[in-house]
Amino acid sequence: MTTLSSFPITHKWPAQHPDRLQLYSLPTPNGVKVSIMLEEIGLPYEPHLVSFQTQDQLSPEFLSLNPNNKIPAILDPQGPGGQPLALFESGAILVYLAEKTGQLLPADPARRYQTLQWLMFQMGGIGPMFGQLGFFHKFAGKDYEDKRPRDRYVAESRRLLTVLEQQLQGRAWIMGDDYSIADIAIWPWVRNLFGFYEAGDLVGQADFVQVQRVLAAFGARPAVQRGLNIPTRD
Repeated sequence: MTTLSSFPITHKWPAQHPDRLQLYSLPTPNGVKVSIMLEEIGLPYEPHLVSFQTQDQLSPEFLSLNPNNKIPAILDPQGPGGQPLALFESGAILVYLAEKTGQLLPADPARRYQTLQWLMFQMGGIGPMFGQLGFFHKFAGKDYEDKRPRDRYVAESRRLLTVLEQQLQGRAWIMGDDYSIADIAIWPWVRNLFGFYEAGDLVGQADFVQVQRVLAAFGARPAVQRGLNIPTRD
């Protein structure tokens, strides 16, 4: 039977609780999706900090789990068939955890696929576009004299926020009354755009009343408040 010690990543980040799901992450928008999900569903897990400062994500041990060198990644000792499962990509991990526990993803087939479409909306649109805007507004890109790249991502971010604003009319959450993995995927990125990236004024945050309402409700959830700080930084 395969054990966690068979995975090279456990040599760099030893499991103190090998019976628990192992999380390798950092508190970024993609990273906290999984820590928030784990806090919401109550599944025991052990977090490990993958430090970008020391380029842990490029270490052979981390690459053995995720060849794409991105966080988060997990190693579940109780995967399908009782065998350990290594998994990367935050969206895939959210779906896996939802199906493993029967939580935060509707059982009804139509509702399930509708939830997944909003998860893909975040993965294919919100994450990449908000991230590029952050680069051109807050980080190295802000020094570029040519502002056309930044303005392109501002316009696209506003368009995506408009889609969210329309979807949230008369709804408590993305899918209506039911909080789901779609919310866990989307709201850390919106929070980052308005907060860490300091791009609220740039994208016209005040125009998106419903977005701000649901973002506040998301931030008030105890599991979210815990998950936003996991793994703790050194």
